[in-house]
Amino acid sequence: MRILTALLTILLWSCGSVRQPERSPSDIVDLRSIDPTFVLDIRYATEDNFTKKVLYPVAAAKLRRVAAESLASAQRELRSMGLGLKIFDGYRPLSIQWKLWEIVPDPDFVADPRKGSKHNRGAAVDLTIVDSLGNELEMPTGYDDFTERASHEYTALSEQVLANRALLLDVMTRHGFRPIKSEWWHYDFNGWEQFPLMDEPF
Repeated sequence: MRILTALLTILLWSCGSVRQPERSPSDIVDLRSIDPTFVLDIRYATEDNFTKKVLYPVAAAKLRRVAAESLASAQRELRSMGLGLKIFDGYRPLSIQWKLWEIVPDPDFVADPRKGSKHNRGAAVDLTIVDSLGNELEMPTGYDDFTERASHEYTALSEQVLANRALLLDVMTRHGFRPIKSEWWHYDFNGWEQFPLMDEPF
């Protein structure tokens, strides 16, 4: 009987009578389910962040599906150069945004939770470039550095650092993301306005 049921299910799938769940561009998805080659360094799942507290229960990076697929396109381009992307943060629950704001209430570096962050919409990502061994390319600062050196306008840097920052900017903007002035690592997905704020736990 079980064999007959299984065969009937296969037949129905092949005939299109059983529909697969629809995939919406607005679905929140795990980045590594889209491309397992992303390197993850989710700082808010550890104490190695500016709050010195563990804020996330798991070291996961999620985005809206359409943003995740665009990021995977950027990853494929970098892989052709022997490089890749390391992800520091993606979707962030709104309740976590309030905790960050309590520590750094500066809208140049932490979005005001009363308005919400693009992270809270699943439409922003913090990241850097790594080489084929997973080593980070040299960038102007470390992650979550709240100084003028983190700005895209800061130029008192070596030629190599400027080139690395420019490569990240070039690849990300061509794949549907745009930077913010104050943080070289932060990119918003074009069209983030269509997604609502969320406070869903991981």
